[in-house]
Amino acid sequence: MDKKGLYFIALIPYDELRDSIQVIKEGIRSVYGAGHALKSPAHITLQMPFKRSTGNEGDMSVVLQKFAVTEKCFRVDLDGYGAFPPRVIYISITDPDPVRSLHLRLKEVLLKELDFSKEEIMNEVHPHITVATRDLTRTAFIEAWSEFRDDKFTGYFDVRSIFLLKHNGHNWDILAEFPFGKI
Repeated sequence: MDKKGLYFIALIPYDELRDSIQVIKEGIRSVYGAGHALKSPAHITLQMPFKRSTGNEGDMSVVLQKFAVTEKCFRVDLDGYGAFPPRVIYISITDPDPVRSLHLRLKEVLLKELDFSKEEIMNEVHPHITVATRDLTRTAFIEAWSEFRDDKFTGYFDVRSIFLLKHNGHNWDILAEFPFGKI
């Protein structure tokens, strides 16, 4: 029997920044009852969730490692909040271009080396870090967005690797980290 797993590929900030974003997510759950964003660590999505045979994890890892060693580290600056009404609030990224460029290079590898279909791959990315999502009601979104719209949040992290995450049936776990080869 071919067991399928659910995966996605992301950039994940270092522990201290990830923990501070976790506190924001927990506050949203506490005040607005929306905890779906807590199901994954703070991240910037490079490849939306996709299904693959769990037997292919080794092949995926080899290809992603080979890709990562050709990549160069870069910095992501975070500044303030944004929204995708009527349900999503996120932390904004000041310069999305390095993430978009990385995504374009990854997209080619996924198509050519891991047999992704064009439908499985995100055409483009809008780099951000989600703090509230699908279980935020429309009413709660209006209230939360009026609070977050003018809130300050600043931070940064150096992107030194990409991560493969796997869904465990409840939450997303980091399955593997693939460090960049160029400093």
